[in-house]
Amino acid sequence: MIFSKSVLFILAVALIGLTFTGCQPEKKQPNIIMFLVDDMGWQDTSVPFYKEVTPFNKLYHTPAMERLASEGLKFSQAYSCSVCSPTRVSLMTGMNAARHRVTNWTLKKNMSVDAKDTILTYPDWNVNGMSPVDGIVHTVYATPLPKLLKDAGYFTIHCGKAHLGAISTPGENPLNLGFDINIAGHAAGAPGSYQGTNNFGNSIDNKNNIWAVPGLEKYWDKDINLTEALTIEAIKAMDSAQAKKEPFFLYMAHYAVHTPLEPDNRFIEKYRSMGLEEPEARYASMIESMDKSLGDLMNYLEKNEIADNTVILFMSDNGGLSAVARGGTPHTHNKPLSSGKGSAHEGGIREPMIVKWPGVTKPGTENDEYLIIEDFFPTILELAGINNAKTVQPIDGISFISKLKGVSETNDDKALIWHFPNNWGPSGPGIGSSSTVRKGDWKLIYYHKNGYMELFNIRDDIGESDNLAEEKPEKLTEMATLLSEKLKEYEAQMPVYQQTGEKVKYPDEVLP
Repeated sequence: MIFSKSVLFILAVALIGLTFTGCQPEKKQPNIIMFLVDDMGWQDTSVPFYKEVTPFNKLYHTPAMERLASEGLKFSQAYSCSVCSPTRVSLMTGMNAARHRVTNWTLKKNMSVDAKDTILTYPDWNVNGMSPVDGIVHTVYATPLPKLLKDAGYFTIHCGKAHLGAISTPGENPLNLGFDINIAGHAAGAPGSYQGTNNFGNSIDNKNNIWAVPGLEKYWDKDINLTEALTIEAIKAMDSAQAKKEPFFLYMAHYAVHTPLEPDNRFIEKYRSMGLEEPEARYASMIESMDKSLGDLMNYLEKNEIADNTVILFMSDNGGLSAVARGGTPHTHNKPLSSGKGSAHEGGIREPMIVKWPGVTKPGTENDEYLIIEDFFPTILELAGINNAKTVQPIDGISFISKLKGVSETNDDKALIWHFPNNWGPSGPGIGSSSTVRKGDWKLIYYHKNGYMELFNIRDDIGESDNLAEEKPEKLTEMATLLSEKLKEYEAQMPVYQQTGEKVKYPDEVLP
């Protein structure tokens, strides 16, 4: 076919116009799945996050996590808070817990869950959680992450555990926080039951059980596990987003593997036949149930040909339960890490984390630079293409997009802060009212009750067995000063000594 010179000229001009006048197809906003597990420890998986495979890695069966790790980027030093509500509020606000003051778990309006103590009186913390509106007593007023995403065109889905606001406060209902759909989320942080045959804790004549999972009546009296029911509903919600042709943000916040330790009947016999104690067999079945949910979501993305435009972020809200309710010896379920949930030691705050960003994260890779839960807030906004978001709260988190892109960074100048001026209840290593800082390889824990300090080199001593506070006085002073500066910057609340009425001093004020 022969074209005239004039036709060729017109075609050339048209191509130039497409290239330089902004007529190229706009890049689609990626779908985002934030897959948050409850109380899952660093070792509760067949994916190794340590330098070597451990006995726990051989015990648990998590093929979907293995698949996600093989397709994405594994983080070996990802941190959250030591209990659930502080972590979740930090995720949704981008604030450090010392600043937002939701420092313990929430439930009833205006009521603290702190266990009683004979030495300390705990501060008047934000027992009602977070709020999207100002003026609610004992709440942190903040612009929630899902609202920003919704305003940017995302179809926002909450599925599972909320635990962001106390009963009868605005933050109790995820729909008030910017979610288009709320599946089973309310004020409580644990289910009445995982079993459909138990109506997930609901009784026919009393639907006001504080722990009863709401809104899943269609599964009552059926032989189905809560984790499976939530997954089915999450997939239906993604179908709705697909029908609307809108990018979606799915906050897949499982109740699993929080107590009560109840079996998923699809998997339990395998672990019983291994000779595990009943609590541990049940726990392992809950882990595998959660993993199947992850696999089902990944399969859905592939089937609907949207996997290449969907980012998956996998994380846990605190360390694995170890002080109570488990089989075996307390405080050993997260080894080589010390202790577990509720502890400032690594077992209470270090989490399994994997991110898959197709075309960006390099498959099967690992990052050993540390980050903390509030860093997810700016990262997710950046993933969604939201720049210069306007929030009523300051943002403490720092985006880890560069890490996802494989850019190596040093952690030496970044400090991570934990602040727990509360009494969780159980006792054990690292459990108690405390403030903590991690910078580089060094970590300092300051216990409020007696001024005791623990100084660890985490790279050399991941099990926190060698307290170097006396051996390294200069490093102790450096870390105590840094922690004090950050606590003052965040206007962190401190407990009060009952006998004297005086506030607990900052760590640099009690140095030897």
